[in-house]
Amino acid sequence: MSDETRLAFAHPEERAIATASDTGLDRISLRDHIVSVEIGAFQAERGITQRLSFNIVVEVRHISADLADDVDLILSYDRVTEAIDIELAAERLNLLETLAERIADRILIEPQAERVFVRIEKLDRGGGALGVEIVRTGQEGKAPLSEDALQCQIAYLSNDAVKSPNLTDWIAQLSAREKPLVICVPAPNDARTQVGASLAQNRIDLLSVEQNAWALAAQINGLAVVGTRTEMDWAIKNNQPCVWAPSKFVFDAVPAPLHLINDPVALTLWFAGQVDAADVILIGEDMPVDPKLPCRAVPLMQEQI
Repeated sequence: MSDETRLAFAHPEERAIATASDTGLDRISLRDHIVSVEIGAFQAERGITQRLSFNIVVEVRHISADLADDVDLILSYDRVTEAIDIELAAERLNLLETLAERIADRILIEPQAERVFVRIEKLDRGGGALGVEIVRTGQEGKAPLSEDALQCQIAYLSNDAVKSPNLTDWIAQLSAREKPLVICVPAPNDARTQVGASLAQNRIDLLSVEQNAWALAAQINGLAVVGTRTEMDWAIKNNQPCVWAPSKFVFDAVPAPLHLINDPVALTLWFAGQVDAADVILIGEDMPVDPKLPCRAVPLMQEQI
Protein backbone atom coordinates (compact mmCIF):
# COMPACT_ATOMS: atom_id res chain seq x y z
CA MET A 1 0.00 0.00 0.00
CA SER A 2 1.41 3.38 -0.97
CA ASP A 3 1.94 6.01 1.69
CA GLU A 4 -0.68 8.21 0.01
CA THR A 5 -3.27 5.45 0.15
CA ARG A 6 -2.41 4.59 3.73
CA LEU A 7 -2.83 8.20 4.78
CA ALA A 8 -6.19 8.41 3.01
CA PHE A 9 -7.55 5.81 5.42
CA ALA A 10 -5.48 6.77 8.45
CA HIS A 11 -6.74 8.80 11.39
CA PRO A 12 -6.85 12.54 10.61
CA GLU A 13 -4.02 13.08 13.08
CA GLU A 14 -1.64 11.05 10.92
CA ARG A 15 -2.63 13.07 7.88
CA ALA A 16 -2.13 16.31 9.82
CA ILE A 17 1.39 15.26 10.77
CA ALA A 18 2.26 14.07 7.26
CA THR A 19 1.05 17.27 5.59
CA ALA A 20 2.27 19.76 8.19
CA SER A 21 4.22 22.69 6.78
CA ASP A 22 4.59 24.67 10.01
CA THR A 23 6.30 22.92 12.91
CA GLY A 24 5.23 25.75 15.23
CA LEU A 25 1.72 24.31 15.40
CA ASP A 26 0.47 21.91 18.05
CA ARG A 27 -2.43 19.52 17.58
CA ILE A 28 -5.42 18.59 19.65
CA SER A 29 -7.61 15.69 18.65
CA LEU A 30 -11.00 14.17 19.25
CA ARG A 31 -11.20 10.45 18.48
CA ASP A 32 -14.21 8.20 17.96
CA HIS A 33 -16.74 10.63 19.42
CA ILE A 34 -20.14 8.97 18.88
CA VAL A 35 -23.43 10.89 18.71
CA SER A 36 -26.88 9.58 17.76
CA VAL A 37 -28.80 12.03 15.61
CA GLU A 38 -31.39 12.21 12.85
CA ILE A 39 -29.61 13.01 9.59
CA GLY A 40 -29.81 11.99 5.94
CA ALA A 41 -31.35 12.84 2.59
CA PHE A 42 -33.36 9.66 2.14
CA GLN A 43 -36.92 9.26 3.37
CA ALA A 44 -35.87 6.09 5.23
CA GLU A 45 -33.53 8.25 7.34
CA ARG A 46 -36.30 10.53 8.59
CA GLY A 47 -37.86 9.90 11.96
CA ILE A 48 -34.97 7.71 13.15
CA THR A 49 -31.58 8.37 14.69
CA GLN A 50 -28.31 6.87 13.57
CA ARG A 51 -24.84 6.93 15.04
CA LEU A 52 -22.25 9.34 13.74
CA SER A 53 -18.57 8.99 14.57
CA PHE A 54 -16.49 12.18 14.73
CA ASN A 55 -12.70 12.29 14.43
CA ILE A 56 -11.32 15.82 14.47
CA VAL A 57 -7.81 17.21 14.61
CA VAL A 58 -7.17 20.91 15.11
CA GLU A 59 -3.76 22.44 14.51
CA VAL A 60 -3.34 25.33 16.92
CA ARG A 61 -0.92 28.14 17.56
CA HIS A 62 -0.62 29.33 21.15
CA ILE A 63 -1.46 32.97 21.62
CA SER A 64 0.97 33.20 24.54
CA ALA A 65 4.40 31.58 24.86
CA ASP A 66 3.80 31.18 28.59
CA LEU A 67 0.56 29.27 29.15
CA ALA A 68 0.88 29.54 32.93
CA ASP A 69 -1.39 26.51 33.14
CA ASP A 70 -4.27 28.84 32.15
CA VAL A 71 -7.12 27.11 30.31
CA ASP A 72 -8.18 30.43 28.75
CA LEU A 73 -4.96 30.51 26.69
CA ILE A 74 -5.57 27.23 24.89
CA LEU A 75 -8.26 25.84 22.61
CA SER A 76 -10.22 23.63 24.96
CA TYR A 77 -11.40 20.20 23.90
CA ASP A 78 -14.84 21.35 24.99
CA ARG A 79 -14.86 23.89 22.15
CA VAL A 80 -14.50 21.04 19.65
CA THR A 81 -17.34 18.96 21.06
CA GLU A 82 -19.38 22.13 21.51
CA ALA A 83 -18.98 22.90 17.80
CA ILE A 84 -20.44 19.48 17.01
CA ASP A 85 -23.34 19.90 19.45
CA ILE A 86 -24.22 23.40 18.24
CA GLU A 87 -24.30 22.43 14.58
CA LEU A 88 -26.30 19.26 15.24
CA ALA A 89 -28.83 21.26 17.26
CA ALA A 90 -29.13 24.10 14.74
CA GLU A 91 -31.22 22.17 12.23
CA ARG A 92 -31.74 18.75 10.73
CA LEU A 93 -29.27 18.23 7.89
CA ASN A 94 -29.31 15.95 4.87
CA LEU A 95 -25.57 15.83 4.12
CA LEU A 96 -22.51 14.93 6.16
CA GLU A 97 -20.61 17.32 3.90
CA THR A 98 -22.71 20.24 5.13
CA LEU A 99 -22.24 19.22 8.76
CA ALA A 100 -18.48 18.86 8.32
CA GLU A 101 -18.18 22.30 6.71
CA ARG A 102 -20.16 23.97 9.47
CA ILE A 103 -18.17 22.29 12.24
CA ALA A 104 -14.90 23.27 10.56
CA ASP A 105 -16.09 26.86 10.13
CA ARG A 106 -17.10 27.10 13.78
CA ILE A 107 -13.80 25.67 15.04
CA LEU A 108 -11.76 27.97 12.79
CA ILE A 109 -13.42 31.01 14.33
CA GLU A 110 -11.33 30.26 17.44
CA PRO A 111 -8.25 32.53 17.45
CA GLN A 112 -5.82 29.66 18.13
CA ALA A 113 -7.11 27.40 15.32
CA GLU A 114 -5.02 27.35 12.13
CA ARG A 115 -6.13 24.18 10.35
CA VAL A 116 -8.77 21.54 11.03
CA PHE A 117 -9.36 17.98 9.83
CA VAL A 118 -12.94 16.76 10.21
CA ARG A 119 -13.96 13.16 9.54
CA ILE A 120 -17.60 12.15 10.06
CA GLU A 121 -18.86 8.61 9.49
CA LYS A 122 -22.29 7.00 9.57
CA LEU A 123 -22.03 3.74 11.47
CA ASP A 124 -25.51 2.34 10.82
CA ARG A 125 -25.83 2.57 7.03
CA GLY A 126 -24.70 -0.65 5.40
CA GLY A 127 -22.01 -3.05 6.49
CA GLY A 128 -19.27 -0.52 7.20
CA ALA A 129 -18.63 3.09 8.08
CA LEU A 130 -19.69 5.58 5.39
CA GLY A 131 -18.33 9.07 5.71
CA VAL A 132 -16.59 12.20 4.56
CA GLU A 133 -13.39 13.95 5.53
CA ILE A 134 -12.48 17.58 4.90
CA VAL A 135 -9.44 19.77 5.60
CA ARG A 136 -9.88 23.51 6.05
CA THR A 137 -7.45 26.29 6.96
CA GLY A 138 -8.07 29.40 9.01
CA GLN A 139 -8.44 31.78 6.12
CA GLU A 140 -11.18 29.57 4.73
CA GLY A 141 -13.17 29.71 7.97
CA LYS A 142 -16.11 32.06 7.75
CA ALA A 143 -17.15 34.08 10.78
CA PRO A 144 -20.89 33.92 11.51
CA LEU A 145 -22.96 36.64 9.94
CA SER A 146 -23.91 39.25 12.48
CA GLU A 147 -27.45 39.16 13.77
CA ASP A 148 -27.96 42.78 12.76
CA ALA A 149 -26.96 42.00 9.18
CA LEU A 150 -29.70 39.42 8.83
CA GLN A 151 -32.41 40.82 11.07
CA CYS A 152 -35.76 41.14 9.36
CA GLN A 153 -39.36 42.12 10.02
CA ILE A 154 -42.06 39.47 9.68
CA ALA A 155 -45.61 40.17 8.55
CA TYR A 156 -48.28 37.53 9.00
CA LEU A 157 -51.18 37.87 6.56
CA SER A 158 -54.43 36.09 7.35
CA ASN A 159 -56.44 34.69 4.45
CA ASP A 160 -58.78 37.67 4.73
CA ALA A 161 -55.76 39.99 4.59
CA VAL A 162 -54.51 38.29 1.43
CA LYS A 163 -57.89 39.00 -0.19
CA SER A 164 -58.05 42.61 1.07
CA PRO A 165 -57.93 45.52 -1.41
CA ASN A 166 -55.28 47.00 0.93
CA LEU A 167 -52.86 44.10 0.34
CA THR A 168 -50.61 45.78 -2.21
CA ASP A 169 -50.38 48.98 -0.17
CA TRP A 170 -49.57 47.09 3.01
CA ILE A 171 -46.73 45.20 1.35
CA ALA A 172 -45.42 48.41 -0.23
CA GLN A 173 -45.40 50.15 3.16
CA LEU A 174 -43.62 47.25 4.86
CA SER A 175 -41.10 46.87 2.02
CA ALA A 176 -40.16 50.55 2.34
CA ARG A 177 -39.03 50.10 5.93
CA GLU A 178 -35.43 49.72 7.04
CA LYS A 179 -35.68 46.01 7.89
CA PRO A 180 -36.13 43.49 5.05
CA LEU A 181 -39.60 41.93 4.85
CA VAL A 182 -40.49 38.26 5.25
CA ILE A 183 -44.19 37.38 4.91
CA CYS A 184 -45.90 34.38 6.48
CA VAL A 185 -49.31 33.04 5.46
CA PRO A 186 -51.61 30.28 6.71
CA ALA A 187 -52.99 27.39 4.71
CA PRO A 188 -55.97 28.34 2.53
CA ASN A 189 -59.42 27.97 3.99
CA ASP A 190 -60.31 25.19 1.55
CA ALA A 191 -60.66 21.70 2.97
CA ARG A 192 -57.37 19.78 2.89
CA THR A 193 -56.79 16.13 2.11
CA GLN A 194 -56.97 14.01 5.25
CA VAL A 195 -54.89 10.83 5.34
CA GLY A 196 -54.68 9.99 9.03
CA ALA A 197 -50.97 9.10 9.10
CA SER A 198 -49.33 11.86 11.13
CA LEU A 199 -46.14 12.39 9.10
CA ALA A 200 -47.98 12.42 5.79
CA GLN A 201 -50.65 14.73 7.21
CA ASN A 202 -48.02 17.14 8.51
CA ARG A 203 -46.47 17.34 5.06
CA ILE A 204 -49.84 17.85 3.39
CA ASP A 205 -50.71 20.64 5.83
CA LEU A 206 -47.38 22.41 5.25
CA LEU A 207 -47.67 22.02 1.50
CA SER A 208 -51.04 23.74 1.75
CA VAL A 209 -49.29 26.71 3.39
CA GLU A 210 -46.72 26.70 0.59
CA GLN A 211 -49.52 26.65 -1.96
CA ASN A 212 -50.80 29.87 -0.41
CA ALA A 213 -47.28 31.33 -0.41
CA TRP A 214 -46.84 30.71 -4.12
CA ALA A 215 -50.30 32.10 -4.85
CA LEU A 216 -49.40 35.30 -2.98
CA ALA A 217 -46.07 35.61 -4.81
CA ALA A 218 -47.94 35.34 -8.11
CA GLN A 219 -50.10 38.31 -7.06
CA ILE A 220 -47.30 40.64 -5.96
CA ASN A 221 -44.60 41.61 -8.42
CA GLY A 222 -41.10 41.16 -6.98
CA LEU A 223 -42.14 38.90 -4.09
CA ALA A 224 -39.95 35.78 -3.84
CA VAL A 225 -40.78 32.46 -2.20
CA VAL A 226 -38.07 31.18 0.16
CA GLY A 227 -37.98 27.59 1.35
CA THR A 228 -34.45 27.32 2.77
CA ARG A 229 -32.36 29.34 5.18
CA THR A 230 -29.86 30.06 2.39
CA GLU A 231 -32.58 31.50 0.17
CA MET A 232 -33.96 33.58 3.01
CA ASP A 233 -30.54 34.91 4.03
CA TRP A 234 -29.86 35.94 0.43
CA ALA A 235 -33.25 37.70 0.20
CA ILE A 236 -32.68 39.53 3.48
CA LYS A 237 -29.14 40.61 2.59
CA ASN A 238 -30.39 41.90 -0.77
CA ASN A 239 -33.52 43.52 0.71
CA GLN A 240 -35.73 41.25 -1.39
CA PRO A 241 -39.28 40.97 0.02
CA CYS A 242 -40.14 37.30 0.35
CA VAL A 243 -42.80 34.88 1.56
CA TRP A 244 -41.95 31.85 3.68
CA ALA A 245 -42.48 28.27 2.47
CA PRO A 246 -42.18 26.42 5.78
CA SER A 247 -41.73 22.69 5.04
CA LYS A 248 -37.93 22.46 5.10
CA PHE A 249 -37.55 24.88 8.01
CA VAL A 250 -40.03 22.91 10.10
CA PHE A 251 -38.81 19.40 9.33
CA ASP A 252 -35.14 20.35 9.62
CA ALA A 253 -35.57 22.06 13.00
CA VAL A 254 -34.29 20.39 16.18
CA PRO A 255 -36.78 19.70 17.64
CA ALA A 256 -39.31 20.06 14.81
CA PRO A 257 -42.34 22.15 15.92
CA LEU A 258 -44.87 19.70 14.49
CA HIS A 259 -47.42 20.63 17.17
CA LEU A 260 -47.61 24.16 15.71
CA ILE A 261 -48.36 23.23 12.12
CA ASN A 262 -52.09 23.87 12.47
CA ASP A 263 -51.64 27.04 14.53
CA PRO A 264 -50.28 29.43 11.88
CA VAL A 265 -49.80 32.42 14.21
CA ALA A 266 -47.87 30.30 16.73
CA LEU A 267 -45.82 28.82 13.88
CA THR A 268 -45.04 32.33 12.62
CA LEU A 269 -43.86 33.39 16.08
CA TRP A 270 -41.70 30.26 16.32
CA PHE A 271 -40.18 31.09 12.93
CA ALA A 272 -39.59 34.70 14.03
CA GLY A 273 -37.66 33.42 17.01
CA GLN A 274 -35.60 31.07 14.83
CA VAL A 275 -34.46 33.91 12.55
CA ASP A 276 -34.18 36.53 15.31
CA ALA A 277 -36.73 38.83 13.67
CA ALA A 278 -36.86 42.45 14.81
CA ASP A 279 -40.64 42.34 15.15
CA VAL A 280 -43.82 40.66 13.95
CA ILE A 281 -46.90 42.36 12.51
CA LEU A 282 -50.13 40.37 12.43
CA ILE A 283 -52.56 41.63 9.80
CA GLY A 284 -56.09 40.34 10.22
CA GLU A 285 -55.34 38.38 13.41
CA ASP A 286 -55.69 39.14 17.10
CA MET A 287 -52.68 39.57 19.35
CA PRO A 288 -51.51 36.28 20.89
CA VAL A 289 -50.99 35.96 24.61
CA ASP A 290 -47.36 36.53 25.68
CA PRO A 291 -45.76 36.56 22.20
CA LYS A 292 -42.17 36.61 23.62
CA LEU A 293 -40.94 39.15 21.05
CA PRO A 294 -42.12 42.54 19.72
CA CYS A 295 -45.48 41.97 18.09
CA ARG A 296 -48.53 44.02 17.14
CA ALA A 297 -51.84 43.40 15.42
CA VAL A 298 -53.25 45.45 12.55
CA PRO A 299 -57.01 45.35 11.80
CA LEU A 300 -58.13 44.58 8.27
CA MET A 301 -59.73 48.00 7.84
CA GLN A 302 -56.54 49.87 8.76
CA GLU A 303 -54.89 51.22 5.61
CA GLN A 304 -51.69 52.60 7.16
CA ILE A 305 -49.40 50.21 9.01
